[in-house]
Amino acid sequence: MSTITIAWIGLPFFFGFVIYLFPKLAKYLALGISLVSTGYALQLLFNQSSLTLTLLDSFGVTLVIDQLSGYFILTNALVTAAVILYCWHTDKTAFFYTQTVILHGSVNAAFVCADFISLYVALEVISIAAFLLIAYPRSDRSIWVGLRYLFVSNTAMLFYLVGAVLVYQVNNSFAFAGLHKAPTEAIALIFLGLLTKGGIFVSGLWLPLTHSESDTPVSALLSGIVVKTGVFPLLRCALIVEEVDPIVRIFAVGTVFLGISYAVLEKDTKRTLALSTISQLGWILAAPIAGGFYALAHGLAKSALFMIAGNLPSRDFKELRNTPINTALWVALVIASLSISGFPILIGFGAKMLTLKNVLSWQAIAMNVGAVGTAIVYAKFIFLPHGGREIVRSGFWQPIILLIGALIITSGLYYQAYTMANITKAVAIIAVGWLAHFLIFQRSLLSLPRMLEQFEHLIGFMSLMLILLFWMVFT
Repeated sequence: MSTITIAWIGLPFFFGFVIYLFPKLAKYLALGISLVSTGYALQLLFNQSSLTLTLLDSFGVTLVIDQLSGYFILTNALVTAAVILYCWHTDKTAFFYTQTVILHGSVNAAFVCADFISLYVALEVISIAAFLLIAYPRSDRSIWVGLRYLFVSNTAMLFYLVGAVLVYQVNNSFAFAGLHKAPTEAIALIFLGLLTKGGIFVSGLWLPLTHSESDTPVSALLSGIVVKTGVFPLLRCALIVEEVDPIVRIFAVGTVFLGISYAVLEKDTKRTLALSTISQLGWILAAPIAGGFYALAHGLAKSALFMIAGNLPSRDFKELRNTPINTALWVALVIASLSISGFPILIGFGAKMLTLKNVLSWQAIAMNVGAVGTAIVYAKFIFLPHGGREIVRSGFWQPIILLIGALIITSGLYYQAYTMANITKAVAIIAVGWLAHFLIFQRSLLSLPRMLEQFEHLIGFMSLMLILLFWMVFT
């Protein structure tokens, strides 16, 4: 198992460069890598196996591969496969597939790291690969958005690296468990880096512009898997270090409401999805023990929604309400939206019920209100008019069928959620959300300012978040 794991980690990087030697095989090699990861993740989940690999004894450089990793790896594999299928009939070059495969490998690496220094390396490689994919169209706009993302990411990781060094100074180890004895400033600096990288709370306000302005398949990758590389270590640390758990849960609740507050008032489809991603990242963190399952549910649905949104006749909800969309496209849009809303027979239902089952008492009311907010957001998509006859581009349906099929099949991973009480609760939450949409938000002309997303404010928020984290850890 150890040899297979090491080979699996290195495989994407090897084939990422092999693609340049055989550019005509680029799509096939990239898809093959994602299928290998799918098989590896399924083996972890169904065998419930766990493996710990110590790479450097004296430095605490360790890899941990378990069920939590399995959920995130499966999300990465399925989303990557869907993106490759989405791009199959396009003119994407070998460079695009190389960066996609390298991104896939580095994301997998982040999902098995259990120490701060190897995680730092993985996150930096992710930043570079993501930047190259964002800037792939080579337009002035895409290059600016990519550079903005890279600057924010690298600044956050500078804080993170200082915190990692402080952890080593105290423990002579980079292991996550070192947070237990780490000084206040180390925890604050590391959390600032991860919160920013993961798009959590106000540190994540770089996310809406980056995700909405990127090319459709890149948006699916960013929202489906890339931001989760900042969330995963927060979950792992919360499960290892008891003192970290309350901090993670507090930020989770704040993130849920921040994302919803913006998303319910947004008039642009891709920005709505991006803002909803912020909210959903809060759901992943709300109950760390259920975070992996919720990450899978969100990644599948959100990547499908970004692909569908990229094929709608407009990004403006006002125009879409006056332009019936293709019925088949609308059906796919409804299924993915219902999954995130928590509708039964889809994985989103089980993920929400498992999360609500494991939240603390002080979180319960807030998270139920957050669930209603999610239903309000996705009612904007579900109740769009349909019946249009526009032609959907070639190659669109293969990835959508893959993702929607996965939304249905994986719902059985937590079949215990299917009780009459849970089904009634889920339907009631969605019904209240839809009612609020029709009575209040559909007619609302209010919109929140985008000033806080401006580049100069993003770094300022890091300073404010650092002060907040110092106070939270100290108290």
